[in-house]
Amino acid sequence: MIISVLGLGFVGLTTGLGFAKKGFKTYGFDVNQKRMEDLKNHKIPFHEPYLKEILEETNHKTFFLEADFELAIQESDAVFLCVGTPEKEDGSADLGFLFSAIEQVLSINTGKFQVIITKSTVPPSTVTTEVIPFVNSFIAEKEGRKVGFASNPEFLREGYCWEDFITPDRIVIGVENEASKEILNQIYQPFEAPIHFVSYNTAEYIKYLSNTLLSTMISYSNEMSMIAEAIGEIDIQKAFKVLHEDKRWYGQPASMKGYVYPGCGYGGYCLPKDTAALVSISEKNGFSPPILKANIQINQKVKSFLVNKIVEEQPLGVKIGVLGLSFKPESDDVRITPSKDIIDGLISEGIHNISAYDPIAMPEFQRFYPQLPIKYSDSLEKLIDEVDVLVLLTGWKEFKEEKDRIKEKKLYDFRYYL
Repeated sequence: MIISVLGLGFVGLTTGLGFAKKGFKTYGFDVNQKRMEDLKNHKIPFHEPYLKEILEETNHKTFFLEADFELAIQESDAVFLCVGTPEKEDGSADLGFLFSAIEQVLSINTGKFQVIITKSTVPPSTVTTEVIPFVNSFIAEKEGRKVGFASNPEFLREGYCWEDFITPDRIVIGVENEASKEILNQIYQPFEAPIHFVSYNTAEYIKYLSNTLLSTMISYSNEMSMIAEAIGEIDIQKAFKVLHEDKRWYGQPASMKGYVYPGCGYGGYCLPKDTAALVSISEKNGFSPPILKANIQINQKVKSFLVNKIVEEQPLGVKIGVLGLSFKPESDDVRITPSKDIIDGLISEGIHNISAYDPIAMPEFQRFYPQLPIKYSDSLEKLIDEVDVLVLLTGWKEFKEEKDRIKEKKLYDFRYYL
């Protein structure tokens, strides 16, 4: 079984290396030539444990980055599409990169049956109503081009991508023909995990079912924290810790309790865009989902709520120290991070003396948001010494280890972490 992976971001690179580690001959491609050159030199262009070691182990053995694209596609039994599906202005998913990748694959005649797999997160009905018609129209004049389809959503947590891929708790495959099913079955048998073969729509839906549940639980908890603040005399941290003692939280997965906890909003790449995309596709089909729409509203409202809490209690000249810039610990991902919105909010309210510290995400934050007029501290100790007030926005272990020192200053713990 020979595999090609198109798109080598968090998902694609992990996927390609995972298949290579299992012994499959795997080709990796990305339109970003700098990324390709970095990978050829065993440089991982983002923070993700284990990938560098696996790349060094498999490169030129079972994982290939320097192959001719046409020959690789001709040779491959399965092509996994791991390209971006960003959010459009109206909340719908932008499938442009997906269609571009499909077009590149279909432009090459293989002479054998080949299954094209969407691993990118796409709204339910995408394969049925978008991908298949696109493919059929494209290959109508290509005699002998035999193509199958599958939807194989990923369930990878940034910072834990390798563990999640190589030892999955479940594998979901949307497939509606036996030839494609057999290829995917052979690929995933070595992972020794439950494999769920479902329809295209069901596979796509399961991914959104998972992500929108997580996003909804976060917004619910933030709403409850705002209610508690309004009522007053409520120990929010204690209340939620007692809630977590309910034995029903300790089934599988026990980590679900980590999402039912107030904070400063969800961020990153998946939860914001996938929640918006599911609202969009639902409305397109005649149903307006009030909970998901409220979810998105609360995720924005909690940030202004927290900004107002600081502004109401602190003078404009206060020196603010921000603890954490990534949207979650164990990751340097700062895309749609709540920290950016909260810093923006403080600045717009007239608080301009802001410094920040994050164990690993400061370079990425500076690269993504160079316009922000804030200072960056080399160490946690230096930040604490230089500011009047601390605002905790990411729950890094380092902050827990130094909680006594941190609590010497006025602390706004917006993750209810310490």
